Amino acid sequence: MFIQTEATPNPATLKFLPGRTVLAEGTLDIRDARAAERSPLARRLFAVPGVTGVFFGGDFVTVTKAEGEWQHLKPAILGAIMEHYLAGDPLFEGDGSAEQAAEEGDEFFEANDAATVATIKELLETRVRPAVAGDGGDITFKGFRDGIVYLTMKGSCSGCPSSTATLKHGIQNLLRHFLPDVREVQAV
Repeated sequence: MFIQTEATPNPATLKFLPGRTVLAEGTLDIRDARAAERSPLARRLFAVPGVTGVFFGGDFVTVTKAEGEWQHLKPAILGAIMEHYLAGDPLFEGDGSAEQAAEEGDEFFEANDAATVATIKELLETRVRPAVAGDGGDITFKGFRDGIVYLTMKGSCSGCPSSTATLKHGIQNLLRHFLPDVREVQAV
């Protein structure tokens, strides 16, 4: 098994591509070892000293570190991912849908803003999410109120030094171009 790695714009994260499907639908951001209990792969990754976050995408795993150098952490992380896939373990024990539902949480917006929210979600899905997935992260819609779009940043996007620029200069400008009702974009 050959696992590729890619750098991300966030120096604290590294993207691992195992060459197979990781998560069939959606994404999942796991921020601590307690939240990783139902995922054998996440447990293995959090067992590596210095790992503080794991993010599952369609065909990749993004790992966030608190300390240490990638040259020292990378072999252990590669070993954990390889061990998981060679063992044939599932991504989740039991029903993994609970994790995804808990991850998404509740959205908020006024009923009369439903058309605007639908357009925001379509723009995020078609123009933003594919780009940030390429960098090992994800951005999802959380809410819309008083002209402000609230987004949740996950994976390498969470805590990334360039995330503010991505939000303000990229996503905000895109949404304002198509939707004059949008005044601002904020991370939740």
